[in-house]
Amino acid sequence: MRYMRIAFACLAGLAGLSCANGNKPVKQQEDTFKYLVDEFADIKIIRYRIPGWEDLTLQQKSFIYYMGEAAKSGRDIFWDQNFKYNLDVRKCLETVLETYTGDRNTPEYHQFLVYAKRVFFSNGIHHHYAEEKIIPECPASYIESLLQESECEEEDIERLTDIMCNPNTYKVRRNTGKDGDILLTSSTNLYSGVTRKQAEAFYAGLEDPSDANPVEHGLNSRLVLKDGIVQEEVYKTDGKYGPALEQVCHWLEKAAEVAENPRQAEYIRTLITYYKTGDLALWDAFNIAWVQDTDLFADFINGFIEVYADPMGRKGAWEAHVNFKDVEASRRTEIISNQAQWFENHSPVDPRFKKKEATGVSAKVINVAMLGGESYPATPIGINLPNSDWIRKEYGSKSVTIANITQAYDKAAEESPKSMLAEFSLDEEEAAFLKEYGSLTGNLHTDLHECLGHGSGQLLPGVSPNALGEYSSTLEEVRADLFALYYIADDKLVELGILPNQEAYKAEYINYIRNGLFTQLVRIELGKDLTQAHMQCRQLIAKWVFTNGNAIEQVVKDGKTYFAICDYETLRSLFATLLSEVQRIKSEGDYGAGKALVEQYAIKIDQPLHAEVLKRYAALELKPYGGFINPNLVPVYDKKGRLKDFNLEYAADFLQQQLSYGKAYGFL
Repeated sequence: MRYMRIAFACLAGLAGLSCANGNKPVKQQEDTFKYLVDEFADIKIIRYRIPGWEDLTLQQKSFIYYMGEAAKSGRDIFWDQNFKYNLDVRKCLETVLETYTGDRNTPEYHQFLVYAKRVFFSNGIHHHYAEEKIIPECPASYIESLLQESECEEEDIERLTDIMCNPNTYKVRRNTGKDGDILLTSSTNLYSGVTRKQAEAFYAGLEDPSDANPVEHGLNSRLVLKDGIVQEEVYKTDGKYGPALEQVCHWLEKAAEVAENPRQAEYIRTLITYYKTGDLALWDAFNIAWVQDTDLFADFINGFIEVYADPMGRKGAWEAHVNFKDVEASRRTEIISNQAQWFENHSPVDPRFKKKEATGVSAKVINVAMLGGESYPATPIGINLPNSDWIRKEYGSKSVTIANITQAYDKAAEESPKSMLAEFSLDEEEAAFLKEYGSLTGNLHTDLHECLGHGSGQLLPGVSPNALGEYSSTLEEVRADLFALYYIADDKLVELGILPNQEAYKAEYINYIRNGLFTQLVRIELGKDLTQAHMQCRQLIAKWVFTNGNAIEQVVKDGKTYFAICDYETLRSLFATLLSEVQRIKSEGDYGAGKALVEQYAIKIDQPLHAEVLKRYAALELKPYGGFINPNLVPVYDKKGRLKDFNLEYAADFLQQQLSYGKAYGFL
């Protein structure tokens, strides 16, 4: 599971557009290092630092480099999973950017450039968060002329122009089910010609309800209808995505040769065998070994993992990154993970749904060194894996909070003269309180969400992990967030020395309620619904406690709306009540109750509030979404051709990195 950045009050941006630095890497000291490197549409591009790189050993750097290459080698897979024509569109855009000989100083070309960047950022033609099709601001006729005046294939020009510019085709990547069959009306390339009913029947035929250790059927495959028969196209080296997976395996093998310990080398090779065979039992074997190897300094994520993009919540998106431990910052997460059984025992849920033993809960703070697939350019700030419920129950989970990404967000905000804090705080006293405690409690919320929230609770015997269907992702995020919200107010955190006093937690309650009811809506076009799981999660929680209690007051001051918490103890009690119900829904597999909860509170937006927040936000000239460009890790050899080091260079331009990745990692 992934935890996305939500602290809008800490995020800000500069107006303008810049892509004039080329692909020249830069080396800068902290006092001159620029985190914010580009802005366009609703997006800001940020660089992240890799602190402590110079102190790593050659073996550690080599492992990180090889794993980083493996992460980037799967890039085409994620693009293709998002939409069947994404790779065609991307290659067309690359061709125009590299070969167009016409005037590049016109307003129309500038609009095309923004469109191209948006597509690169979203790994396809659908918005990475809102999931709706991105339409160029320049006319379709101009797009067509660009293709004609570049080295694009003549037979592709009309087709690709229509794919990019026609607002009536491929309208949404993942349909939430309001209009027609959720598979047939979704543009995601995880299914082809298959209806929801057919897909459900296909997987029902594979699953044994009595199996206590079920594999995640469908996680690494595309489901297609061929000659009237539903079939799986399995992702493996001699199957779907074979050329890209061959490259991934090549770099994984090199990483295994410089692994930190023999255990790590062994399960990396298990992962390689999984990619070669597509056998999901090997994926489980890899995860069991990986999750138990908890003392690592350098670690990684690599595979078909999160199912948010699948309308049915089954198929994993390609995702990878490599990281290493922030030893000092990890002390906080280690304290929390060591108390996992206490938190489980004191959870306000039915005892039937609690784990008798909180097995193998490990947590640390990390710095990422390379992002890939679903984690690039937009990355989570916290991750808890593996996702398999039975593995989590028997072997535990690994939870990470990503320190250098959070730092990069905050540093980029400091480079901006504007922020949301003053605009959406009720008064100066509240703003000052949030400045003092907001960052601390925000990071702690992430720790609790990932380390304990996702790892808590259990399914009742015989309940399928897929019982909640298309509502599974949203409800799982709700469950983890509620766990964090309930416990962040507990005196135990002060006792453990994690919070400085019994008032600090209120900063997270203020930020969470404000964001869930109001400020996160700056990411959504007026009149649209919420479709992304994390956004649905936050609105569901905030709207439910607002509707079902008297702990929050909607205040209008000088014509502007604010949300004020008037009873923190009651609010915590409401979080506990909702947590108990959501855990029941998951543990019992109560699809009907889960559906009702999501559809009543998570999807529809209060339109007058939405219009107001968009107007107020527009006046700030900020960008609601942030993403990253990776550093460059460059091998250094001695005179005899022997590897002696890896230089760290910070790339200077988002678009040029995208173009260079297209050349280096275009395997499909």
